[in-house]
Amino acid sequence: MSVTANPLRAYGAVTAAYWAFMLSDGALRMLVLLHFNALGFSPVQLAYLFVFYEVAGIVTNLAAGWLAARFGLAATLYAGLGLQIVALAALAQLDPGWGVGASVVFVMAVQGLSGVAKDLSKMSSKSAVKVLAPAEDGGLFRWVAALTGSKNAVKGLGFFLGAAALGLAGFQAAIWTMAAVLAAILLAVALFLPPGLPGRMKSSEGWSGWRSRDARVNRLSLARMFLFAARDVWFVVGIPIYFQAVLSDGTPEGRREAFFLVGSFMALWIILYGAVQAAAPRLLGGRQQPEAAITAKAVRWAAYLVPIPLALAAAAWIVPQPTAGLTVTLIGGLLLFGFVFAINSSVHSYLILAFGAAERITRDVGFYYMANATGRLMGTLLSGLSYQLGGLPLCLATAGVLAAASWWAARRLLAP
Repeated sequence: MSVTANPLRAYGAVTAAYWAFMLSDGALRMLVLLHFNALGFSPVQLAYLFVFYEVAGIVTNLAAGWLAARFGLAATLYAGLGLQIVALAALAQLDPGWGVGASVVFVMAVQGLSGVAKDLSKMSSKSAVKVLAPAEDGGLFRWVAALTGSKNAVKGLGFFLGAAALGLAGFQAAIWTMAAVLAAILLAVALFLPPGLPGRMKSSEGWSGWRSRDARVNRLSLARMFLFAARDVWFVVGIPIYFQAVLSDGTPEGRREAFFLVGSFMALWIILYGAVQAAAPRLLGGRQQPEAAITAKAVRWAAYLVPIPLALAAAAWIVPQPTAGLTVTLIGGLLLFGFVFAINSSVHSYLILAFGAAERITRDVGFYYMANATGRLMGTLLSGLSYQLGGLPLCLATAGVLAAASWWAARRLLAP
């Protein structure tokens, strides 16, 4: 049975593979962040742990589009899952007796490998939707929203499971369990996915075609870069470390309880973010809107995001010491940020597939997610740096500036 004969089965297999990967990706991020924060790493050192992860994403997204075009989407999807298993097995070899410098370099390298795996899987899954989704009845918007929204809900569950596994089983046991489960899922997907998943491009288009010829794709990619920088500048280091410092009393029991609470908040944020993404076609007024109307709404929702982190930065600056009121304000404000951010992200995910040419969709998606990874790298570096220099107020203010840059870039989508 071929993919074209049963696109729903192929879509289900691709979605399951993407879910499995993002579950492990979320758990791994929370394990690394909380484990090394408990070991006394500074905010900047924690940010360094994720630098290669994001740098690898920049390079991988350019190469992944070309590789998928040459070898097919199934090959790059399997490669992404396989590399994640290798990264987990490698991370389990971390020796607690190593010094800080050796530990940082080792984890940076392993995270880089995980970053390659993540973007191979993401590019393959998103590109597959373009060629599998029905053309009628807003099928592309519905299928993209469902894949992206469900993926983030699963990743949020991974955040919770990672924090819980760290508190209950310890670092190495959690890593080995994740690797074994992911290996079983890779085998199941390989057996279930129908043959013939498309994605190859014309052999005449070579490596030099990495940048899109469509100005809309390039402008959307710029907006995407600043959008994800605006999120990760508080999400990667700032808020988790702030909440852990507030919630932990310094005892082993207190640290364990803080792991659960921080992991639960991060999981809730991602799960709600995913739910809003999945509902975006309905929230924006229906799935059968013309492309121009959705583009205009992308610009409008980009503007809605800007004041939220700036208002939270002002609140954190006015109340410099943690209080119950400030904590409630931050949680509510960050959930509101997540709602608006999710609408922006979902519309971007639709527009890149709507703008991208079918004959080179892996290249356009690869370029777009290269910009996404660049934004995450910017946010990761600025997260540790801004938090160390100016605490939570500077961290959130930087997010507001980056959100404003995303709005500026999105406005250029309306240019002729």
